[in-house]
Amino acid sequence: MSESSDAPDTIDPIVGSCLCGAVRWVARRPPTISMVCHCRSCRRSAGAPAVAWLTFAMHDLEIVRGVPAAFRSSPPVTRTFCAACGTPLTYVNAERPDEIDVTTASLDRPERFPPTYHAWRSDGIDWARFADDLPAYARSSTEG
Repeated sequence: MSESSDAPDTIDPIVGSCLCGAVRWVARRPPTISMVCHCRSCRRSAGAPAVAWLTFAMHDLEIVRGVPAAFRSSPPVTRTFCAACGTPLTYVNAERPDEIDVTTASLDRPERFPPTYHAWRSDGIDWARFADDLPAYARSSTEG
């Protein structure tokens, strides 16, 4: 039996939520980027040594339960989180209005999207080292 060339271009929905389940989201297309950020702002917002992110087209992500709270962490950046449990959820940069970043750890199945690189290692905590062979950039993957 051969595969049909007119098969629909779909994937299993990519779903996630906050810790308490008050906010739930779904994406129906794969992310364009999967990375780990070590910048001071991400570390402070999550209270963690680094944060893994997935980048989606803004129109591909839908909040299907609840309404996340928002915090403007710098002039171009708005971060959202669950107001009930505090889970960090999204990052939107006004300089990239067509994209939204979602915390990888908020996925129901984060193992589906392992990171492909580390960014902002110049801001990283010295003792926070990852045992992987992924590329690591002092700033972003486009800035080196």
